[in-house]
Amino acid sequence: MPWKATDAMKERTKFVLEWERRLAEWQGQVNLAELCREFGVSRPTGYRWVGRYVRGGCDVRTMEERSRRPKHSPAAVPLWLEDAVVAARKDKPRWGPRKLRAWLVDRYPGREWPSPSTMSAIIKRRGLVTPRRRRRRAAVAVTQPFAGCDRPNAVWCVDFKGWFRTEDGVKVYPLTIVDAFSRYLVRCEALTEPDGSEVFRVFDSAFREHGLPDALRSDNGPPFASTGAGGLTRLNVWWLRLELRLERIEPGKPQQNGRQERFHRTLKLEVPPAATVAAQQRAFDAFRGVYNGERPHEALGQQPPATVYQCSRKRYPRRLARPDAGGHTCVTDKNGFIRWHGRRVLLTSALCGEQVSLWPLQGPKWEVCFGPITLGTLDEQRPERGLVVPPRRRRRNVATPPAGRPADTLSLAEADAAVH
Repeated sequence: MPWKATDAMKERTKFVLEWERRLAEWQGQVNLAELCREFGVSRPTGYRWVGRYVRGGCDVRTMEERSRRPKHSPAAVPLWLEDAVVAARKDKPRWGPRKLRAWLVDRYPGREWPSPSTMSAIIKRRGLVTPRRRRRRAAVAVTQPFAGCDRPNAVWCVDFKGWFRTEDGVKVYPLTIVDAFSRYLVRCEALTEPDGSEVFRVFDSAFREHGLPDALRSDNGPPFASTGAGGLTRLNVWWLRLELRLERIEPGKPQQNGRQERFHRTLKLEVPPAATVAAQQRAFDAFRGVYNGERPHEALGQQPPATVYQCSRKRYPRRLARPDAGGHTCVTDKNGFIRWHGRRVLLTSALCGEQVSLWPLQGPKWEVCFGPITLGTLDEQRPERGLVVPPRRRRRNVATPPAGRPADTLSLAEADAAVH
């Protein structure tokens, strides 16, 4: 036999109707204590239900649940203030209550705004929140990828957001450059081709406006890296000659560039696909202005990134430096070859016309470097092998650098780790 479904309203109605039946049958002599024991309630509760039933003219509708909201709430948020919060939420539908409150306080400093928790309750009550699916809590990482970023322009993060199509069917590859410390959005460009020439143009404009950073962090995809010697591209060579440090995340670990990935999520939510590429760029420019100048960032104490960011003291343009110093130097030809024991040895096409250095190792081997990047080794006894590139995933242990080599030049293992 299945369980009978009931609720409090039905039980209260049964109670008062049974009391009324016994009152008429026993001529006003009702044992209320016994009736309460049968229904499993206390006598004060029974007297309260009967009193409410009698005062309501013996109408069973008086058994319905009553609102416990007080008639007067002096500390309640005024309706006009709730409407202002709702209007701000509709204007910034992707902003949370903390960002909304910081933005409203900055825009209207003379008003008293409710706390973020109260604003959260208001926008939930007005139906302006879409519930999210709960995710499993992830373990806390042992190390942070940007632990050394303690000032603006220490590290710029660069990456391509996943491509999408505009309404006219053109593929767009958004290129984003973010300062790791201040979260300042340096550039957000809608490119139709993710090649080195377009990225060069964007970085040239960014360097002219903001100066040069100390380091650039990217993934291992083109045009930021290649499968050639040292993983170098023409873009990397230009950065190295500007005396910038290259930082590349490990393959398959986007969390090492987590601030960039988190920004891409915000960009996807805030800027939908536009009609054309030109319209898309206008939308990116408008978003960049709001993101840098108006949108509070929680990691910055609810301040916009523009209040924290400062342009770099390393100005651009500047004379390109030769990153190689010491050792035996040689210059590659227009195709990236050098002469080695009467043979043409290919290094990489990214180093056309550049100067590389050769450092003696133990035995007949020489190490070929371009600045801090190790390209590979050459063997005097087997020149036909050409340049031997170190393995990319296996790190080799080298005890000490060869004599006479400067300390700021990386070893094979260090260069391999830097490349990956």
